[in-house]
Amino acid sequence: MSTGSSFPGKTRQTGTTRLTGDTGGINTYKGEERALRANRLGTPGLLLSVLAASAPLMVVAGVMPTVFGVMGIVGQPLLYVILGAVLMLFSVGYAEMSRHVHNAGAFYAYIARGLGPTAGAGASLVALVAYSAMQVGIYGILGFEVSVILSTYAGIDVQWWIPALISVVVVGILGWLKIDLNAKVLGVLLVIECLLVVIFDIAAVSDPGPEGLSFAAFNPETLTGAGLSTALCFCIAAFVGFEQAPVYAEETSRPQIVVSRVMFLAVGYAALFLAISSWALTVAAGPGFIADTSLKEGPGMLFGLTEERLGSTFTDVLHILFVTGMFAALLSFHNVVARYAFAMGREGLLPARFGRTNRASGAPGTGSLLQSVISVVIVLAFAFADDNHIGDPTVPVLRLFTWMGNVGALGVILLMAAASFAVIAFFVKRGAGRAQAPRLVASGLAGIALLSIAVFTVRDFDVLVGSGDGSALNWLLPGVIVLALIGGLVYGAVLRRVKPEVHARIGLGNEAFQLEKAAESESTRR
Repeated sequence: MSTGSSFPGKTRQTGTTRLTGDTGGINTYKGEERALRANRLGTPGLLLSVLAASAPLMVVAGVMPTVFGVMGIVGQPLLYVILGAVLMLFSVGYAEMSRHVHNAGAFYAYIARGLGPTAGAGASLVALVAYSAMQVGIYGILGFEVSVILSTYAGIDVQWWIPALISVVVVGILGWLKIDLNAKVLGVLLVIECLLVVIFDIAAVSDPGPEGLSFAAFNPETLTGAGLSTALCFCIAAFVGFEQAPVYAEETSRPQIVVSRVMFLAVGYAALFLAISSWALTVAAGPGFIADTSLKEGPGMLFGLTEERLGSTFTDVLHILFVTGMFAALLSFHNVVARYAFAMGREGLLPARFGRTNRASGAPGTGSLLQSVISVVIVLAFAFADDNHIGDPTVPVLRLFTWMGNVGALGVILLMAAASFAVIAFFVKRGAGRAQAPRLVASGLAGIALLSIAVFTVRDFDVLVGSGDGSALNWLLPGVIVLALIGGLVYGAVLRRVKPEVHARIGLGNEAFQLEKAAESESTRR
């Protein structure tokens, strides 16, 4: 395979297939259905959409107590600062790539343009599986929390999977509608959620625990211990969402500016928000007591500390926002999966129907429906597994949420690592290596760091999912991502041999159809 430049006015050649023409812009071809509608998201809308995926309150109430208690890492605030720096390095090259490639398939499109279409095919399937897993996992904890709220405040006892399935339907309907409507829903939920957490942070600092206003959690010595590598895996998952910004590039105004701006804002905000909030928890409970308190109370620690300082009414509202925050994350992941499916359908990696948008709303409806069906099937499967111990939170929380969440996190970490190296290859192959040297160095450092975290993730998967030594889950669950990668690579290799014209389009997105249109116009003139 020989691959030429795919910059405007250039040629991309694969096998016997040659595509020529001007790739500038993101206009549609053969009707509006093959393109997502442009100019629907500005900086605020896109920023809120990607930040919602991280579900800040879910991280503060769920992830942070786990890192403090189970892994014994008191220096969690410092960990977020370090990971924020790593992801800033990653964003340097990733953001520059977003200026040259506008494709709803973001990760796999970048990897295809840098490492080749076959690698892109492998990445596309990994992305589809990883983001689907992360979304479906949240349905478990959301369903359980809703069932607890209904039982506590309304005296209604329902099994967790009923509110989970209702949420699947509501998310599916919103996913079918306009992305700007989704952005408004996400924005309102996210702003309120973050505001309540900030109020808790202020209250904790104003009324510190038994050790007073301590900054011990920022001491590097608190980052020691056997649980450090596992904590890295947990904490980096709290940032997931910022990397989704390029998925919406075709739908933004001025994508060359907006997408990169949103990525840096999202990483910076997440690092600051998570570091301060985790520090506030140590102040409220006391650095010397935070590990034992977290281990004993789990997610309930945040609500207990909040009630002591802000009263029961505020805590009740926080419980509700805990659920709405998870709903916002579900909607955010749903939108991303739908757009990956759309990009894959448009380029021939999935049936052509997936590469069409709704005429009325412009949303990728078939991809949205696919994600909804996957969610229903998996939630029902875990519901049947829960049949013998109704009401036991082990299944929805410790299995569905933990298993799927960590499978998805592993996939995203691997995609980020691969994208880092793809950025280097993309610019070097196009002769821009010297001009982009600082960005390429940053991408290389980020890629090495992310690959190391992926290795830690696989090595410590038994700790991440609580399966214990010798469990088959220790290789079966990471094997889901490995299987997706191998399957995608094999599929890409087959396409290269059997359908070289489809293989040639991988990663080009709407540009491929512009190239075909230009070629047809040129042929007609002749």
